[in-house]
Amino acid sequence: MTLPKLRFPIKTKLTVATLIPLGIAILICWMAGVFILSSKVAAQAQEKVRYDLSVAREAYQSELSRIYDVVKLTASFGRTAETIASGDRRAVSESLSSLRASERLDILAAVDASGKVIFRANNPELRGDDKTRNQFVARALKGEIASGTTILPSSELELEGDSLVRQARIFPAAGTPVQLNGAMFLLVAAPVRDKAGNLLGALYGGVLLNNNQKLVDRIRSVVYEGARKNGRDVGNSTIFQGDIRIATNVPNTDGSRAVGTRLSAPVQERVLLKGAKWVGRAFVVNDWYLTAYEPILSLQGVPIGALYVGMLESQYSAVKIDMAVLLSFVLLVSGLVGVSMAGFLGRKLSQPIRELDLLARRVAAGERNVKSSIDSRDEIGDLAVRFNDMSRSLVEREDSIIELNRNLEEKVQSRTAELEEKNRLLVQTREELLRVEKLAAIGELAAGVAHEINNPMAIIRGNTELLQLSVPEEAPIREEVDTIFQQVKRVERIVSNLLKFARREQMEAGAVRLNELLHEIVGQIGHQVSLERIEIAEQYAESVAQVEGDADQLRQVFTNLVLNAVQAMPSGGVLSVRTQQVEPAGSYEVKVGDTGVGIALENLRQVFNPFYTTKANGTGLGLSVSYGIVREHGGRIDVESVPGGGSTFTVVLPRSQTPGA
Repeated sequence: MTLPKLRFPIKTKLTVATLIPLGIAILICWMAGVFILSSKVAAQAQEKVRYDLSVAREAYQSELSRIYDVVKLTASFGRTAETIASGDRRAVSESLSSLRASERLDILAAVDASGKVIFRANNPELRGDDKTRNQFVARALKGEIASGTTILPSSELELEGDSLVRQARIFPAAGTPVQLNGAMFLLVAAPVRDKAGNLLGALYGGVLLNNNQKLVDRIRSVVYEGARKNGRDVGNSTIFQGDIRIATNVPNTDGSRAVGTRLSAPVQERVLLKGAKWVGRAFVVNDWYLTAYEPILSLQGVPIGALYVGMLESQYSAVKIDMAVLLSFVLLVSGLVGVSMAGFLGRKLSQPIRELDLLARRVAAGERNVKSSIDSRDEIGDLAVRFNDMSRSLVEREDSIIELNRNLEEKVQSRTAELEEKNRLLVQTREELLRVEKLAAIGELAAGVAHEINNPMAIIRGNTELLQLSVPEEAPIREEVDTIFQQVKRVERIVSNLLKFARREQMEAGAVRLNELLHEIVGQIGHQVSLERIEIAEQYAESVAQVEGDADQLRQVFTNLVLNAVQAMPSGGVLSVRTQQVEPAGSYEVKVGDTGVGIALENLRQVFNPFYTTKANGTGLGLSVSYGIVREHGGRIDVESVPGGGSTFTVVLPRSQTPGA
């Protein structure tokens, strides 16, 4: 016996068919609503955290301002100047010790005009050490008032007293102390003057931030006003030294303060390495928080720590849940209304539903910009409008994803290019440093060797000259004697170059007209080497005026470059000498080129090394000496060469030896 197939009336089918899109629309609306509400709540929460961070910053700056007022007023008024000028340590002690205690300062000390400590309120027995290396004190001794956050090295902290050394130690819950390089202070230094305005010394004072729980508790109280939820503080604050919590009211699981714990890697990279703020959701020690961090900068503007505020995410999560429940209830009621209307409109929905089904299939097949032409003033019309909105949103989202991918690829390429350029500059700087160190070491060796050779060579030269006088011109050994004399002269020339290379004579600065100097050198080079089959091309820019430098040393550099260029063209060629002004506007460029044999690629990096030469009679010191002279003039010298196509040496010299002139 077969059971009859169930038969559903068309009204039921149409009703169900109507409810399905309606249900999908409600689901989409619910998801979008939850997403939008969550985004709004999250945005408001982040804005609240940003505001909390600004309030925390003001509280932090308020503590620094308090120290600033205490140190400034103490240095400017009262008997501070008189007691420092008199050298009466007892009077200084009575003045500063009581002030340190009453104003809750961890350090308070006075230094004389030379920077020597004359009294420490926290460690009175220790004095006389030099504080001029402390940038705050150094500025104060120049007449300025310096204030800010700094890290006092361990060696200086020990001078301020054992109690501060103990306070600066950070012990996390595990019990193993965290190794820190010094301690973090709010520090102010102010000059002390007599009535005539003469500088007598300086006064510096500060508050230790390591384990300064009162300060972070005060910041939390100002920002969150003691708000609590379920027996817990809603918010907390922290001061970081580097990436280590040195003062905090963030609790561990056992309720203790989470000092000694570290920043997360993403926050550390953005706040400490890039010096930017970080606002967002983060897992802090043992719970999720909405957090904000900003860097704490040193006197030079370098991030040395961070200021943090955060509040529990759970209170905002409860708000989001309540709003999601309310939205669900509203959508549920709307759905029930739709069900009642679906039965009444079932018959009229058949054709529009088929059309919507067809459009949906087209969208599912990958077609975009699909629009419905249904224009009815009922739920079907609304559904058609929603469908059109959904189709348009889909196209816009795909376009935004494509654009995002394109921008991401461009950013990756840009960052890669920046990294490659920085790596190139790093390699170039490292090679430059190695070359300078090598030149200095070889210079010292060359000086010693040259002096040791000079004395015996003088004896050999004298005896050779006597031997020349005693041996007739027609004697068989006369040729050998002359050869000895020529080789002695060659050794003396090498020794002379060695001494020039080693001495690096002091530059005698004066006005040097580059164009005239180069033209004169080119005109005289024919006296030193044959210019047969050499074509000379001179091109001097009128904008190249004069540079500040040693004319003799610069003549030696350019004579050596021109001579090398001529000697590189034994079969003839073109010698080119050009000048021009280059960026920055205070620099001039000289190019000396030839069309000779060129330099092999593997030898380019060695041309400025001492004793490196490809000439049969060369000493290998000419370019090394030239390199040193150009560097001493604040310029640079480079070479470009194509084997078989010639070489070009480029010298860039600053117009003035005075920076900024």
